Amino acid sequence: MSASWLDGLAAPAAAGLRELGAERRYGAGVAIFHHRDEPGSVLILLEGRVKLGIPGPQGRELILGFVGPGDLLGDVAALDGAPRSATAEAVDAVRALVVPRAAFERYVSTRPDVALALLRSLAGRLRLADEQRMEFAAYDVVGRVARRLVDLCERHGEEGEHGTVITLPISQDELAAWTASSREAVAKALHLLRRLHWVETQRRRIVVIDLPALRDYAG
Repeated sequence: MSASWLDGLAAPAAAGLRELGAERRYGAGVAIFHHRDEPGSVLILLEGRVKLGIPGPQGRELILGFVGPGDLLGDVAALDGAPRSATAEAVDAVRALVVPRAAFERYVSTRPDVALALLRSLAGRLRLADEQRMEFAAYDVVGRVARRLVDLCERHGEEGEHGTVITLPISQDELAAWTASSREAVAKALHLLRRLHWVETQRRRIVVIDLPALRDYAG
């Protein structure tokens, strides 16, 4: 499982950041902030997962990704002063450290190590966005679904009796919104992956039986 932004900070830097904020809790399904909201506080997730999405054509949601403990929310809007670039919705119960925008800016400006960690985080997100744009040109729906399942295994996977259990509850509709596909196309892709004995699926539960094969297919 990849390290989070908070995990990448030295202990003194992380402790100093914690002193600037206050903890807040959000229930599953609660919108933490909305797309195009005015910039506000920066959140550092301590527990729980959050879905990031934007409105798509005909009101359909497009999912940008999911973040978890240790990850940042709202840092881009806080730094450039532009409106929020996505809606953040709690997938399950969330506990977050809420840091006022001005305090976050001051802390980053006085701590080169934190600023460097923030730059690395932004660079990683830029690379991910570039990879996802490439996927739409180079992969069919099965390939895009396979790549997302590999991502979920790496970030939200736990080893179980029959394979890697994806602990993030995700629906076929959400997989479709994340891969720019229709629900019907995603259902067919999952059917093929089940026939290959690479995955098992139940309602909002996916177990990857053969991760090496799935990773190889996903490139």
